[in-house]
Amino acid sequence: MQAIVVDRFGGPEVLVLRDVADPVPGDGEVLVEVAAAGVSRVDTAVRRGQGPPHLAAAPPYVPGGAVTGTVAGIGTGVDPALRGRRVAARAAGGGYAERVVVPASELVTVPDGVGSGAAAALLDDGATALGLLERTPVRRGEHVLVLPAGCGPGSLLVQLVASAGGRVIGAVRGADRHDRVRALGAEHVVDHARPGWVAEVHALVPHGPAVVFDGVGGTAGRAAAWLVADGGRYSSFGTAGGPAPELGPCEERSRRLTTVGPAQLADLGAEVPRRAREVLALAAAGQLRPLVGAEYPLADAARAHADLERGRTAGTVVLRP
Repeated sequence: MQAIVVDRFGGPEVLVLRDVADPVPGDGEVLVEVAAAGVSRVDTAVRRGQGPPHLAAAPPYVPGGAVTGTVAGIGTGVDPALRGRRVAARAAGGGYAERVVVPASELVTVPDGVGSGAAAALLDDGATALGLLERTPVRRGEHVLVLPAGCGPGSLLVQLVASAGGRVIGAVRGADRHDRVRALGAEHVVDHARPGWVAEVHALVPHGPAVVFDGVGGTAGRAAAWLVADGGRYSSFGTAGGPAPELGPCEERSRRLTTVGPAQLADLGAEVPRRAREVLALAAAGQLRPLVGAEYPLADAARAHADLERGRTAGTVVLRP
């Protein structure tokens, strides 16, 4: 079979398509024929050798994790009825491949009416968005800033927060994404690439949003943290624009803030199957719409990484073996 292999850390060019041996399912495992593999910013950080400790990889390795596809083989101790089922799962050995092996206990059935690309987005980004909202709940009527609102987790957060009764302010990069984010449920959209975006948010909510979900970090993330209303909640889940802002204990106490840092992502993994079932059910019922921004052939994984890092895509990016 073919898979993307990384022999050394570096730029997108280190993602190379290779012929590798087919994986064989062991006890309690299944073989999945991959229909779509999710591509995340975490994948790009791991490729550079800068990934979070709990997802660190040593070359040579196959990148990725979230996949959807069909059960094509079963190992010992696995229910034969699983064969042929459409499923989503995280492949511990890397998802950028034509076939992967996963534990049968971690499979999530993909409901009818949910496409493979959408299911890959929901397994990874959807489960993350739901986990973030569970960690930092939103009350009806509260103003909530989602930064960025056009990315995979952000676009799903916009919808989940709006469904919970929150009044969403979506922050995006580029005017071309405004209408798309409004269609997902945001009441207002601001462009965080423009110098005046903080003043725009102040004009909308003079005392600041009650909750900020920050998946950018860096300068924009620090500005977003300053916007949080006194007594509000700040949740950091990404550092695409730089390190997460450091809010000192004195600042947190004086402003009575509740903060959660990006380390929370490591704790969300244990309940991915449960959260994935919930968001897949919402999608099947037409209540949640994953934003699949771009699809690439498996062989174009390097281009997918480059486009993601340069901000050329919106929503979730997937590879098609």
